[in-house]
Amino acid sequence: MIRKAAVTTWLETRHDAVFTLYASFAAFAAYSCMYAFRKPFAAARFAGLEFFGMDYKTILIIAQVFGYMLSKGIGIKVISELTRRRRPFFMVLFIGAAEIALLLFFVVPPPANIVFLFLNGLPLGMIWGLVFSYIEGRNRTDIIALVLCSTFVLASGFVKTVGKAVMNWGVSEFAMPFVTGLIFFAPLLGCLWMLESLPPPTAEDKRLRTERIPMSGRERVKFFLAFAPGLVFMLAAYIPLTAFRDFRDNYMADIWQTLGKGGSSAIFTSTEAPVAVGVLVVLALVLLVKDNFRAVVINHLAVIAGFAAVGASTLLYEKAFLPSAPWMVLVGFGLFLSYIPFNGVLFDRLIAAFAYKSNAGFLIYVADFLGYLASVGVLAYKSIGQKGMTHVKFFIVSGYVLSVFGTAVMVLSLIYFAARRRTFRPR
Repeated sequence: MIRKAAVTTWLETRHDAVFTLYASFAAFAAYSCMYAFRKPFAAARFAGLEFFGMDYKTILIIAQVFGYMLSKGIGIKVISELTRRRRPFFMVLFIGAAEIALLLFFVVPPPANIVFLFLNGLPLGMIWGLVFSYIEGRNRTDIIALVLCSTFVLASGFVKTVGKAVMNWGVSEFAMPFVTGLIFFAPLLGCLWMLESLPPPTAEDKRLRTERIPMSGRERVKFFLAFAPGLVFMLAAYIPLTAFRDFRDNYMADIWQTLGKGGSSAIFTSTEAPVAVGVLVVLALVLLVKDNFRAVVINHLAVIAGFAAVGASTLLYEKAFLPSAPWMVLVGFGLFLSYIPFNGVLFDRLIAAFAYKSNAGFLIYVADFLGYLASVGVLAYKSIGQKGMTHVKFFIVSGYVLSVFGTAVMVLSLIYFAARRRTFRPR
């Protein structure tokens, strides 16, 4: 067996391109495997089941998202204080706990099994921060993070495709999530080994992107207050963005069913692949920008363009200028063009632009906690306050709100950071 230390040494002596390819694959594959423990159940419909006056699948989604949200809140402390030595232990622990919860979800009959979707989501919210901690603060973080973020588009659709295929084998809707997770457990361990073999950031990485350090509670408060107005504007954009993205992801099967294309197991992957390619091509242009603050500005503009694309494509669909499939692709493109920068690239460049020793995990987990809190609220509102509205109609209305509000607050964020750049002095 190849020793991890030997791979680390080999990577240290290779060209940047070799390291980038290796790290990109390891991060992408590791987080893709995580989706196999979180998202396959969304491919099932659980048709006809209702409890407590609510659709059973909606209750399951709320339970899992609530656990995921709490995980993000806990992660503000855990991930920001994370040390290198503890990462692999936590990764195996959290994934193992999630898979056990899926087993119990299958074994225990409904509605009692709802609690196990909550327990499934609780550890999984930590995985993003664990994976991202391996790649942040490097000269090549942008491209590695973009490849990693493509999992938001590709992996969710792919594991739903696998989940639907598992059900086609004769596995029940309740057993399918556990079986799907089992398929991906060994590959996940292999990806973790690859991540562990990555060498730490070099002196050149620290010079170009600022050293990344664990942050105490006092340091987190100090950092937030240093940029509070701009961060508040950014969070205000990300909160509804997360809720919209989560609604689309969780109800994709139902939306396609309403649009008349729910019979194909490949629909998830075939429509998400062009979204991933398009978003990666556009955001990859930021890699050409060496100046960190200029990259922050360009990322803001990309987020604003994404919000505009969501609103414009939805309007074209409603006016019958776009068929349903191209509309879903364009909404997905706009959504992820806005969503992906927040999950690493934007925060990583922001830290580097202001040369503030800290880590991106802190900002990512503050944003995610608030975003998933909003997601729980939106799911509850849809299932109780707007129970009669179809998923497609709710999706359309939400798209318009997101487009207008998100654009406004991101413009304010850009204005703030441009002004702050002229007055801030690194500490």
